[in-house]
Amino acid sequence: MNSLIHKKNIALFIALLFHSCGLIGILCSPFKGWFINNTPITLLIMASLLIITQLNKNRYFYLFMVLCFVVGMSTEMIGVNTGLLFGKYHYGKVLGYQFYGVPLLIGMNWFSIVFCSGSIMYRLQLFFAAQYQDQEERLMPIFKTVSFIFDSATLATLFDYLMEPVAVKLGFWTWQNSSIPFYNYLCWFLISALLMIFFKVFTFNKENDFAVHLYIIQLLFFLALRIYL
Repeated sequence: MNSLIHKKNIALFIALLFHSCGLIGILCSPFKGWFINNTPITLLIMASLLIITQLNKNRYFYLFMVLCFVVGMSTEMIGVNTGLLFGKYHYGKVLGYQFYGVPLLIGMNWFSIVFCSGSIMYRLQLFFAAQYQDQEERLMPIFKTVSFIFDSATLATLFDYLMEPVAVKLGFWTWQNSSIPFYNYLCWFLISALLMIFFKVFTFNKENDFAVHLYIIQLLFFLALRIYL
């Protein structure tokens, strides 16, 4: 138990350190370009920490990670090359190696955002279920499932909403006519909802404290950049 707590504390410290330094570096230093260009390293480290801090990793956890990567990459490739999903946009070179116009890191980012959003809603659902139990009331299973999928997908879409304008300013990707369409957020919600179904169905440990902290840290990071950048 002490080893687990120590591992989570180290992961949290690294996440806070990287995002704090990145925020200061982008907003207050003459090395803004260097911090932006090293974004892929931060994304890789955060995804790795999510995996390292995951308890009782089994094949369903890894299957979900691969599923998020494949679905994320596939839908983004359709979007970039046809405009049928998300809208008309293209990626810059900041995020590294691309496959059919989509950086491979985007697939991992889909996993990170969806997994963190699902972990938060799972913990919240456990909390509210306990409250209902104390009142000798029970939620219908279908209501719990639909609520989880809808709320988790909304949380993932909220993250994208805060991130989008910042990502454009940092050169991660560019929208046609410099306008972010509502259709982008609709696609984000629907695709996230689809992945949340598998998050709900697959049998792996969904109580990852670091995932909850990482979502909040990154949300505050992009919120600060959206306000001050």
